[in-house]
Amino acid sequence: MSMPIKQMFIDGEWVYSQKQETFPVLNPATGETIAIVTKGGREDAQRAITAARRAFDESGWAQTHARQRADILYRVADLLEQRADEFAQVDTQNNGKPLRESTYDVADAVNQFRYYAGLCTKPNGQTYDVPDDIQALVVREPIGVVGAITCWNYPLVMNAQKLAPALAAGNTIVIKPADLTPLTTIMLFECLQEAGLPAGVANLVTGPGSEVGDEISKNELVDKVAFTGGTDTGIAIMKNAADTVKKLSLELGGKSPNIVFADADFETAVDYALYAIFANQGEVCSAGSRLILEEAIYDRFLDRLVERAQKIVVGNGMGEETEMGPLISESHMNRVLSYIQLGIDEGAKLLCGGNRLMENGLEKGFFIEPTILEATDSSLRIVQEEIFGPVLIVQKFQTEEEAIRLANGTKFGLAGAVFTNDGAKAQRVIRKLRAGITWINTYHPTFNEAPWGGYKQSGIGRELGTFGYEAYTEVKQININLQVKPSGWFRK
Repeated sequence: MSMPIKQMFIDGEWVYSQKQETFPVLNPATGETIAIVTKGGREDAQRAITAARRAFDESGWAQTHARQRADILYRVADLLEQRADEFAQVDTQNNGKPLRESTYDVADAVNQFRYYAGLCTKPNGQTYDVPDDIQALVVREPIGVVGAITCWNYPLVMNAQKLAPALAAGNTIVIKPADLTPLTTIMLFECLQEAGLPAGVANLVTGPGSEVGDEISKNELVDKVAFTGGTDTGIAIMKNAADTVKKLSLELGGKSPNIVFADADFETAVDYALYAIFANQGEVCSAGSRLILEEAIYDRFLDRLVERAQKIVVGNGMGEETEMGPLISESHMNRVLSYIQLGIDEGAKLLCGGNRLMENGLEKGFFIEPTILEATDSSLRIVQEEIFGPVLIVQKFQTEEEAIRLANGTKFGLAGAVFTNDGAKAQRVIRKLRAGITWINTYHPTFNEAPWGGYKQSGIGRELGTFGYEAYTEVKQININLQVKPSGWFRK
């Protein structure tokens, strides 16, 4: 029996691509096709952008009261929450992550819509005193048409993270989800439509980045591009956007350090070292992929870490006992395996894992063992480059200064953590980490109220929190003359 083709959403209508092409969507745990999706191209992206431009310039969306926009976002949140189980199951089937992780993701997405629905109705702007008979003030206005290009590791959350603040601020938007994981984004647009979002305000184009993403980042009708994904793609988007001087938000790659001092709570530090890298199969931009251990506890810590890593239950994300799922695709799995072999060839020591799992019903999926490699040379590619999989690189340090040097020793600066029971040392070290998201004696807690983004080549700008709302606004100053009379500058 043939599968129905899932459509794009452009200008308030569900449509097929102009070329009438499609692409399959797979379950990475089984390799089976679970959906057929219409394959958009450059022409479809142009149509969606034109609809968004018209909706912003002519339909009055930008002039709607904040309360009206908030009401729609609250309805979206309610509809999403009503279908929470369905969303979680589809995300797990499409992405591979354990169902409990997808369940948390859905709750995050719901809260994002509610957070920005509430935020957009709160007081904002400034007034200030100037040395003249002028009433001076600052207001925030929507930027215009936003093009959002998103990643496959958190399909629902990343799209909600851009849609909610962009719409709350009064923008219109064109979303291009990752080809590998478009399904919950399509479902989210069903909620947007049911919530009463006007035609053209939010548009969905499914298709390859080489056409759809390229058009979004180049098209002169797009005022801002928001992208989450790899650094190389982010650089390409920056180059495309430069020709029309677009606003940019880029949340890019990471190679985040997790520093553990000898005085840290031992079992807590071990537990979070595992969670930092093996949650979501290591397919996390902020993953703690570099473990930097103090020499005094190095051997004992590694023994315990390896022991626990080998007990992690890998399997289909729908399984109740599963703790780590498959990687997103066969090609990505092979890329991660090639990095493991590269590390061994460069001289790193394999402590555990390193293989594809092919037994107990996993042979058709894209599973890799939790892997730990010991590296004594910071110049190794496995230390410097983002692997984006369940691969932990371990390094040793003797002094606080050395730990900081190792931690900051890559081109990335997204996240980082410090584990120690010395409060002063924790503060001292965390403030020297060149990273935008940091933790002390924990790893990975993420809050919609807090800014998300990185230093160096981990991106530009911030999402989430008030920062994420402001990123979708322009700042305008208004000066009102309180003494209306000629300036007297020129002689009569």
